[in-house]
Amino acid sequence: MKRVTIYDVAKEAGVSLATVSRVINDSSVVKAATRKKVEDAIVHLGYKPNAIAQGLALQKTTMIGLIVPETSFTYTGQIINGLLDVSKIYNYSVILHTITEGISDVDKIIDVIIKSRVDGVIIYSDKIKEDSINLLNDYNIPIVVIGNRISSERICSVYVDTEKAVSELCERYLEKGLQDIAVLEDRKNEASSRQMREGAQKAFAAHGLNFENYVHIPREARSSYRFLCEYFKDHRHQLMIVNRDSQAMAVVNAARENGISVPEDMELVCAIDTKYNSMVRPKISAFSIPSYDLGAVGMRLMTKMLQDEKVEDKEKCLTYLFTPRQTTKK
Repeated sequence: MKRVTIYDVAKEAGVSLATVSRVINDSSVVKAATRKKVEDAIVHLGYKPNAIAQGLALQKTTMIGLIVPETSFTYTGQIINGLLDVSKIYNYSVILHTITEGISDVDKIIDVIIKSRVDGVIIYSDKIKEDSINLLNDYNIPIVVIGNRISSERICSVYVDTEKAVSELCERYLEKGLQDIAVLEDRKNEASSRQMREGAQKAFAAHGLNFENYVHIPREARSSYRFLCEYFKDHRHQLMIVNRDSQAMAVVNAARENGISVPEDMELVCAIDTKYNSMVRPKISAFSIPSYDLGAVGMRLMTKMLQDEKVEDKEKCLTYLFTPRQTTKK
């Protein structure tokens, strides 16, 4: 017996493939009379919808490619959870691709994703350069970038304004007369490092000052901790701002080994909060980032583009909350 396809249902009901798909996915945009014709055709023909077969018939796979850096799994766990929860609501599957620094070629991963015929790509990585994003754009598929602010006709983004967060933090310290503020480079997160540096520069400029304490970690340094152990022999600051939890812990330990007490001698703030910041001692002050929401909103933007819904804001900025703990003074 010939297998009944979505084409057969469309022909029987006298409607388009897209209309049949909307009825199968319970879309509210289909008129009641049209919906009944499609449902009657499905019953009459004995058609059993299949998500993958349906996607292929419509030149779609119902799959989304997700690119994340392997080094940030601790932080991206909640992002992925939010993304997956929304993808289930809209009946999409997600294919995960990881980037390992020094091993994975981003362009090759993009090539693999395109060949897998995904409907769209979600990217959480500041390692992907503009050329690679443009390469994806050439394939005319929707792209959502998580973590960086970027948009075009087929690209949306959802992010937290790290530059603003660091600028406001520095502003509070400058208003108290504390000017010896340093930002530590994060070699694994170039975009975040840039935003932190620019946030500090903005706050200092507002006070007629130049920001000069961007602490660059040399390429030959094997770890932040080893570099800081040497750095703190000749340097100390009133406030040091770092990007992630492992760097914050490296600052606390390296400072202690050089007789610098946190927060008595030097305060410390981490730009991205994780559960580990409240597990160590002293507990580390940080910006609480809505990581689950980043994933959920990112996936919702993707579904809107795939379903040709109007996207009011292609650059969606989410809020953050500063959580003071034991590495900052009251």
